[in-house]
Amino acid sequence: MCARCEEAPVLGWIDGQLPWWVIGPGVGLCVVALYGLADARLGVSGAWLATIARAEGWQPEPWRRSFLLALVVGSLGAALLGPPVTVHGYGRLSELLPPVLLVPVLLAVGLALGYGARWAGGCTSGHGLSGCAVASPDSLVTTATFFSVAVLVTLALHALTGGAL
Repeated sequence: MCARCEEAPVLGWIDGQLPWWVIGPGVGLCVVALYGLADARLGVSGAWLATIARAEGWQPEPWRRSFLLALVVGSLGAALLGPPVTVHGYGRLSELLPPVLLVPVLLAVGLALGYGARWAGGCTSGHGLSGCAVASPDSLVTTATFFSVAVLVTLALHALTGGAL
């Protein structure tokens, strides 16, 4: 353990990442609860769209803004109350690219993800969690597509960089 980790006080109730068998059913229950209570799908891009939608004339449900705010506040709370975490950047990518190149790459990827989410009618969490849960044909195809593309891009990068990425 690093010296910084030993020095910082850690609250006992947030001492690490929760196991998958707690988080998975918890997210599943949120998806089911949202369908049951609001007849709506859970998705992050929908929450983001709800924060900027007034400019487009769409009147989204108010809970979507609260959901996005809860994501931000929850992340900040976990960062402040949890154990210190050493951030290693973006894995192998940040080791290979200097910051002057990494920042434009990350901005381009963010724009591509946002465009793709709008074009696909939702983000990966919306399609993968909510859409697949109700057997939406669009969501099933979209989810299969983004998983396939992710695997192909990973294999291509691995082949093109000689295994460096």
